Amino acid sequence: MKRVIVIGAGASGLMAAYAAAKNGNDVLVIEKNEKAGKKIYITGKGRCNLTNDIAADDFLENVVSNRKFLTGCIHRYPPSWLIRFCEEGGLRLKTERGDRVFPLSDKASDVTACLLRYANSVGVRFQFHEKVEKIVVSDCIVSGIITDKGRYEADAVIVCTGGLSYPATGSTGDGLRFAESLGIGTVKCMPALCGIVCDMRALKDLQGLSLKNVRVSAYEGSKCVSSFFGEMLFTHFGISGPTVLSMSSEINRRPVEKLKILIDLKPALDDETLDRRILRDFDKYSNKQLANALIELLPKKLIAPVLASARCAPGKLVHSVTKEERARILQILKGFPLQPISLRPIEEGIVTAGGVDVGEIDPKNMQSKKVKGLYFCGEVLDVDAYTGGFNLQIAFSTGYAAGNSIL
Repeated sequence: MKRVIVIGAGASGLMAAYAAAKNGNDVLVIEKNEKAGKKIYITGKGRCNLTNDIAADDFLENVVSNRKFLTGCIHRYPPSWLIRFCEEGGLRLKTERGDRVFPLSDKASDVTACLLRYANSVGVRFQFHEKVEKIVVSDCIVSGIITDKGRYEADAVIVCTGGLSYPATGSTGDGLRFAESLGIGTVKCMPALCGIVCDMRALKDLQGLSLKNVRVSAYEGSKCVSSFFGEMLFTHFGISGPTVLSMSSEINRRPVEKLKILIDLKPALDDETLDRRILRDFDKYSNKQLANALIELLPKKLIAPVLASARCAPGKLVHSVTKEERARILQILKGFPLQPISLRPIEEGIVTAGGVDVGEIDPKNMQSKKVKGLYFCGEVLDVDAYTGGFNLQIAFSTGYAAGNSIL
């Protein structure tokens, strides 16, 4: 029997603790919060999108950073494994649009309760309101930890402390500091799955406008570096919504302020088809002002900004609109421009990009290559994925891989 300490009682920590304890180890989870699963409670707006019900290879296509590192782990512990694990633990699930899996109850607390049942069934012990300050290592082998309340001996320590997102849940970078203090490399942390701050000085009236079935693309010069189809939302700071969240994870390592964002408002129509559509509307409203001729084509809030970007007077009568002006309107409909300024702060990111360098971690069991008996799981690692349950699945899979390897 080995003495195993898990630091953090989140998704990866609870899974690691159960996996280690079921193998006969003495497992203690130390959590600085007052309860387990604090970040789980707020995921999916309190509903907890815990995975995405697709095959392992398709799942990996949704991983943004270090897909290769996760390949073996996700194939061993894919979404189908997690779904079966949860249902066998008494958690009833449902699958919604986009293959997103939620508790049937729509309560994130039920996910935590399921994990705690598993942990309690194999004798996992918990210590809350206690903060780990240092991991003790002797001759490159873990020997214990020091907390704000004392010292604990250990044969293995599993670090499941999260990243830097939502610090109120306890994700304040503790695991990164542990790694750096032991000479284990880390990759600079940055926000992922977050909103994008844009120059909204001329677009204040768009706040609250939600668009569906649009394509949002980011350009670096003439090169498209990110593009997503779906929904987006104009906010007081810029843009958000599913397409934008995913885009943020692809552009967060680029100079965002030097990019250009274009929104194709009619991605289902090519230029020729859209031009015919515009001509039909112009013919129908030939004696009206230009702003009133676009009411069937665009949301009312968007008409004035589109015409302004196309340098067309909204009060001009439709029958006097020139071919060049119509061409400019078409161009803006296929690429409404926004100037990004920055990403939202890392504290607001749904997940953290960056973290412990996976080049220093054994992908089979999440153990440090430098320190025997030291493991890193979940968001503390430099791995992240798109929205849709992928990041929580990574936490569960890496946590189980670590705990299950300790025999």
